[in-house]
Amino acid sequence: MYKVIGTPLSRSFRVLWALEELGQPYELNPAPPQSPDILAVNASGKVPALMEGEAVLTDSTAIITYLADKHGGLTAPAGTLARAQQDAMTQRFLDELDAILWTAARHSFALPKDQRVPEVKPSLKWEFNRNLDRIETQIKGPFVMGEEFTLADIVLTHCLNWAYGAKFPVENQAMLDYGKAMRSRPAHQRVAALMKK
Repeated sequence: MYKVIGTPLSRSFRVLWALEELGQPYELNPAPPQSPDILAVNASGKVPALMEGEAVLTDSTAIITYLADKHGGLTAPAGTLARAQQDAMTQRFLDELDAILWTAARHSFALPKDQRVPEVKPSLKWEFNRNLDRIETQIKGPFVMGEEFTLADIVLTHCLNWAYGAKFPVENQAMLDYGKAMRSRPAHQRVAALMKK
């Protein structure tokens, strides 16, 4: 059984959602970032971490890619053009959405107070929406890569969820509709329920 270390109110949500979609059992330790439990396995103190036996994997995207490859779901096969295109979209979401949200978070609470620049947030919100508009034109529908739900959908939907929590208004109606459809998936709902416990 896998063990996931990290609160669901973080990028750990991506790993838990992938495990639920793949039907894999896991144990959750909802430790927050920089807590003793995560520092014991990841010197950076960042969540999530995935434990498989004595092995430790970090970085949510690396973890879900490993799980998808290992269990033969949520991804196009390695070495295919479809996989390269899926990876390109996933990396785009990380570069153009996740990075912006994390920058806003750092200037809200993560950095020491004397290093925060709250005035950057309006610019980040503008850039986030500009990037969403561009991304929306590339989604093949109903999922990012077309007819199959993949880990790219997990990353994009998590970014949309994070934006909502960070009070980043999403102005693109197609993206709002997409996010609503992804959140209706039973596996997403099971992980969302963990955040209410």
